[in-house]
Amino acid sequence: MTGVVLSIGSNVGDSLGHLRSVAAALGPRMVAASAVYSSAPWGGVEQQDFLNAVIIAEDPHTDPRQWLAFARECESAADRVRVQRWGPRSLDVDLVVCRDSDGGDIVGDDPELLLPHPRAHRRAFVLMPWLAVEPDAELTVAGARRPVGEWLAGLGEEERSSVSATEMRLETDR
Repeated sequence: MTGVVLSIGSNVGDSLGHLRSVAAALGPRMVAASAVYSSAPWGGVEQQDFLNAVIIAEDPHTDPRQWLAFARECESAADRVRVQRWGPRSLDVDLVVCRDSDGGDIVGDDPELLLPHPRAHRRAFVLMPWLAVEPDAELTVAGARRPVGEWLAGLGEEERSSVSATEMRLETDR
């Protein structure tokens, strides 16, 4: 089995609908989903705030490349257009961490599939919702494995305060 931690975000069109489309596409593979968070845009491009969430999913028949294909299919279904790095987007689905059948992190250095995500430890909009659904989560960066809460605590106050939980949820039947 492989598991995945997905970070999803949107700030174009029906953002909540785009996020919910990922949960719907996962179906029973979705193990947990965070609340939806609102966050200031990251990367210096002027644009409206994002809605973000983290989903944890598992599937015994899905490997990291297949999770990547799934992410791209979801983005395509939401008419994602890659025009500007860190720019506005209808849907962004990032693989933060993939895990093997024993729960160990899978490491990948292919430029198309870097695992774990190389910038997740610097992004409160990833760490805060992840910590909410997996309080014991750990992330390895440059050989250093630390609890996600420690990575989050190491971010500046401005980064942390730019992210806040909302009352919105991905699951529509709960």
